[in-house]
Amino acid sequence: MSPHSTKPKALIPNIIMTALLGLALSSQVNAGGGYFVLGYGPVAWQTSGAVTAVAQDAFAGASNPAKLAVAGNQFDMSLTLMNPNRTVKRSGATGSNDIYNFSSTSANSIFFIPEFAYSRQINDKLSIGLTSYANGGLNAEFHGTTGIRGTSANPEACGTRPGNFLLGCGELGFDLSQFIFAPTVAWTFAPGQSIGVSPLIALQRFSAYGFQAFQPFSRYPDKVSNNGYDHAFGAGVRVGWYGEFKPWLSLGAAYSSKVYMEDFDDYKGLFAEGSFDIPANYSIGLAIKPKAGWLVALDVQRIEFSEVPALGNSILPSIEDPIANPMGSKSGSGFGWQRNQVNYKLGIIYSASPSLTLRAGYTYGPAANDNNIESVTFGVIAANPIRAASIGFSWKTPEGKELHMGYARMSGGYYGGPSALFPGAREYARPYVNAINIAWSQPL
Repeated sequence: MSPHSTKPKALIPNIIMTALLGLALSSQVNAGGGYFVLGYGPVAWQTSGAVTAVAQDAFAGASNPAKLAVAGNQFDMSLTLMNPNRTVKRSGATGSNDIYNFSSTSANSIFFIPEFAYSRQINDKLSIGLTSYANGGLNAEFHGTTGIRGTSANPEACGTRPGNFLLGCGELGFDLSQFIFAPTVAWTFAPGQSIGVSPLIALQRFSAYGFQAFQPFSRYPDKVSNNGYDHAFGAGVRVGWYGEFKPWLSLGAAYSSKVYMEDFDDYKGLFAEGSFDIPANYSIGLAIKPKAGWLVALDVQRIEFSEVPALGNSILPSIEDPIANPMGSKSGSGFGWQRNQVNYKLGIIYSASPSLTLRAGYTYGPAANDNNIESVTFGVIAANPIRAASIGFSWKTPEGKELHMGYARMSGGYYGGPSALFPGAREYARPYVNAINIAWSQPL
C-alpha cells in the first residue's frame, strides 16, 4: 500500500502495522456471530461464548468488562488453529451464460489466531487489565474460473482472461483482519456488584482481488479491486455490569458501541461509505450452579449488522442504478446482511477435581442474510456456519498455572438463492469449520 501523507495512519511505520496485524491472521469463519469469533479466550472457546456472567479468565474486555473485578491477578495467552472450508456453486444459468455454471472451493486452509489478556486487582474496589483479540471471517480465496478466455465482464481491466465466479478475472477473494485492544477498568460499587468499561482501539487490514467486474458500477473505479493491503484505525467502547446474587447465581450484561473506522483509501470504491465499521452488539447472561462442581451458563447476544452500510445494504442498488447508487456511496451495494443477528449460547462447566475442569458449549444464531436476490451473490462468497459445538478442559498445577485445550466444530447454514448477476440462476454455499484452541494462564 502506498503511504497517504494526509492521514494519521501514515505516521505509523508500515512495518509496525504489519507486525501488529500479523498477530491477527484472522481469516476464520464463525458460527452464531457472523464474522465475530465463537469466543474470546479459552473459557469462551470451550463454552461456545456463553461467558457474559462467567468469570474464569482475564478476557473480560472482550465480553463483559465488569467481570474483571473478580478475575484476580493473571496473564492469559491463547492460540486458536482454524480450518475453514467453503465451496460456492452456481447452477441454472442458461443459453450463452451456461459457461458460468461452475463451483469453486476456497483455498484457505489453516490459520493461527493469537490472543492475550492481563488482569490486576489494585484494591478491593478497583481492577485494571488489557485484552487483545481478533475478528475475521469475511475471508476467501477462490481460484476457479470458467476456463474460457474472454469471459470476464470487464475486458478493459481483464483483457481476454477467463472470468471468475463474480465475472472478474484471476483469483477471487478478500482478506479482512480486525485486531482490537481493550484496556479495561472495573469498579466494585457494592458487595458482589461491579461495573466496567473498555475503550476499544481497533486496527483493520483489508485486501480484495478479482472484483474487476464491479469497477464500472463504482464512484471510484480504481479503488475497487487488486490494490494490495490497506489499513484503517477505529475506536469504540464496551461497558458491562456483573452481579453475584447468591453463591449459586450470577448475572451479567454488556454493550459494545459501533466501532467507527477510518475509510479504506484504496477500497473506498468497494465499500458502502468507503469504510467497514464494526457493528454494535450487546448481550445478557445467566450462570447458575445447580449442584456442587457444576455451572450452567446461558447467554443471548444481538449484533447490529444491518446498521453498518457495507454489511447491511443490499447488493442490488449499484447493479440496478449505478448512477444514483454507485458503489462506494452511502446507498451503494453491500453484503446484504439486512437482519440484526440474535445468538443463543449454552455453556456447561464441571469441576471434576481441584486440578481438572471440563467444559462444553453450544451456540446457534440464524444468519444475518436471507436466501434472496438482495444478498446471495455476495453472501455466498462469505457464507458462515450458524451453529457450533465445543468441548475442552483446563488442567491446573499446584502452583496455580493452567493449561487449556478445546475443540470446536462449526457447521450448518446451507446458504443459497437467486443470482443477482444471472436471471434464473441460483448460487449457494455450505461452509464448515474445525478449530483447536490452546491456552496458558499464569497467576501474577
